[in-house]
Amino acid sequence: MERPMMRYALAVALTVLTMGSVPAAAAPPSPGHIRVDQVGFAPAESKHAFLMTRARSAGARFSVVRDDGREVLKGTAGRDLGSWNGTYGHVYGLDLTSLKDPGRYRIKSGTITSPAFRIAPASPTSKILTFFEGQRDGGRRHANDKAASVYDWPVFTGPDTDEIKGGLRKIGGPVNVEGGWFDAGDYLKFTHILAYVDTLLWASVRDGGPDQSLNREATHGLKYLDKMWDGASKTLYIQVGIGAGDKAATYVGDHDVWRLPESDDSSKHRYLRHRPVFRAAAPGKPISPNLAGRTAAAFALAAQLEPSRERATALLGKAAAVYAMAKTEKVGQLVTSLPHAFYPESAWRDDMELGGAELALAALRLGDDRAVGWLEQAARWAGQYLEHEAGDDTLNLYDVSALAHTDLVKAIRQADASSPVQADQVMGPDGQPALVGSGGQQKISDGLAVSEQQLVDDLRAQLEIGSARAAKDPFRAGAAYAEFDAVPHAFGLAATSRLYASVSGDRAYDAFGTRQRGWVFGANAWGVSFVAGAGENAIRCPHYQISDITRKPATGAVVNGPNDASLFHDGLGGHLEGMVPCPSDGVDRYAPFTGRGSRFVDDVRSWQASEPADDFAAIGVYALSLMSR
Repeated sequence: MERPMMRYALAVALTVLTMGSVPAAAAPPSPGHIRVDQVGFAPAESKHAFLMTRARSAGARFSVVRDDGREVLKGTAGRDLGSWNGTYGHVYGLDLTSLKDPGRYRIKSGTITSPAFRIAPASPTSKILTFFEGQRDGGRRHANDKAASVYDWPVFTGPDTDEIKGGLRKIGGPVNVEGGWFDAGDYLKFTHILAYVDTLLWASVRDGGPDQSLNREATHGLKYLDKMWDGASKTLYIQVGIGAGDKAATYVGDHDVWRLPESDDSSKHRYLRHRPVFRAAAPGKPISPNLAGRTAAAFALAAQLEPSRERATALLGKAAAVYAMAKTEKVGQLVTSLPHAFYPESAWRDDMELGGAELALAALRLGDDRAVGWLEQAARWAGQYLEHEAGDDTLNLYDVSALAHTDLVKAIRQADASSPVQADQVMGPDGQPALVGSGGQQKISDGLAVSEQQLVDDLRAQLEIGSARAAKDPFRAGAAYAEFDAVPHAFGLAATSRLYASVSGDRAYDAFGTRQRGWVFGANAWGVSFVAGAGENAIRCPHYQISDITRKPATGAVVNGPNDASLFHDGLGGHLEGMVPCPSDGVDRYAPFTGRGSRFVDDVRSWQASEPADDFAAIGVYALSLMSR
């Protein structure tokens, strides 16, 4: 799942297309719809749904009924929240907050009925973990990765293409890179993604409570990350496989063939059968700081949870070794994937803050005297982040500062509580002992480059980015749904609302966070849950090879969601060779809800909207884990 590059533009030229028949006409638009979180709510949460209508419906009455038909709540639609598109000119809020009894319900208003939802639902976290299980590589899938060759970085034909100019040059190997997870609907594997994903899974174990399935999946990811880091030679491998072949089509890449992963080890295609491996830098050379920071964070988080002191110490050692390799001078273009356009990350100080914070927390747990040093480094990078990178993004693959800030605050508080510094040990600028605080003691936090309050303030500022956007949106969406990664941004805002509360004690953004989760699960203009298998009307045709070919549901797959409508102006194209058309009738049932510059298409060809990805799933797991506490 690469964005914003259009993945299959080159693949179309290299595969036989089966052009679909002319789609059947969609049914005339309904006079209205009720949109609600189809998974549901905890009893004490704020609860809202939306009535979207063609005609003015101010003051419309609604009721909530149980499965047995008993009416349990009556209400009146709130004020008009704005127009969605030319067809549906009115959206009204429905307040369900007083509904607290566990059960399964529907909302009715005139002839309009909502999908079902629950009070006190089971968290869909387990469904998303099912997706991760399906993404596992190794065994019958890519066994040849056990002895893979290392190649020099390829040269691409342009900055916005994955087409390779010339051949690949082997420079080393064999290395064992079997295992891990596929990145998305394709079969490439990236350390940049996996380190982020595993960090969030371990954070979910730590912050959401014990969960054997979650712990098992996080452990699976860590085993692979351990293979990608060669501590002996100080080499970090970053990628297994290539996206596309060369300009002359003498060889193909992963995106050029629609198939099951089990077929690759016997493929006629050279770089599908023996997948190339690429490294972040030459052995012993500094590593791009985004990679060093987030990889160190994953090892350090595991060290915080590992029950064996010996193993925890070893994990901390690996985290420290990777973190020390970070290239923080003359950084240049960050290393994420080959090509960089697949994942065009530009911020890195947040990754270094995160790595330092997790190292400090792990060291504090183990009584390691390096804790203060890592705390100081994390604070330094937090200050640099606030100065150079803050203000444009919120929690997602490209900005992990919300988690970094939260854990840095926790580390500062733990360090202050466990290791106050005596005043006579601290020298002031005049060379004399600095007497700070009561009792003649100075806290460690007093000497850091950033304060707790600055970190908490930035968490609130990130929530305000989403809150300001939501205030202008009829469905109160805090994510920009006419851009890539709307769904993970919504989950990220939901998670941030709880992270902010955990360190500030302020619950003012809880309702906002709940609305963002609700938007993902159906309280949106399209009325669709963007998590497969979660909700009565969940996505059915993801751009996902395994489910498309096997016809087995992609349970738990989290997709991109709506995207810029202009990305669909040229249509979806034909079906790749081997692709099973879905939906089978070719009807775009969500066409009537295209609006505000955005479009969602539930079609196997719709990589722009319907492709799942591991990082989408990981932030979903983390948000849901925090919200289920």
